[in-house]
Amino acid sequence: MNKNDLVTIVASKGGLSKGDATKAVDAAFDAIIEALSGKEEEVRLVGFGTFSVSKRAASQGRNPRTGEPITIAASNLPKFKPGKQFRDAVN
Repeated sequence: MNKNDLVTIVASKGGLSKGDATKAVDAAFDAIIEALSGKEEEVRLVGFGTFSVSKRAASQGRNPRTGEPITIAASNLPKFKPGKQFRDAVN
């Protein structure tokens, strides 16, 4: 499934036009991204799952070509943990 498929399903199940469904899907994605990137909050959708930010510390690595040590910068990674209802539906 891609974004267009999702928009089509939201439009048909919600009784919306495709344009309104696109706005709704985009707004939901934007809200999740804004909460994770700006405030680093968790986004909990009961029954679906939790989006959160995981902090990866800086570490040492090696350049595979030359073997020289390099520093890998610290970074933030988005994580998703599915809720029980979602896990049960998939299994």
